[in-house]
Amino acid sequence: MVALSVILFPPLLIAFLLVMERVEEPLRRPASPREVGEFLDTANADEVDTMTHSGLRRALFRWRRRRRSRRTTNPPLV
Repeated sequence: MVALSVILFPPLLIAFLLVMERVEEPLRRPASPREVGEFLDTANADEVDTMTHSGLRRALFRWRRRRRSRRTTNPPLV
């Protein structure tokens, strides 16, 4: 059992680190002035409330998630 855990621990740790890198990457990306302006123009009341309580970064995360889900559910008609 110890030998199995010694063999499996490094690959599992590396896999976990790679997953966490993908999770953290959008959080490290700074918001552009254009994106902040667009957020202020199109944010709903919940996102503005999040901005006042948790800061701009968390509010932009919710706003980006809402925009991404709206884009996937309503593809443009051509």
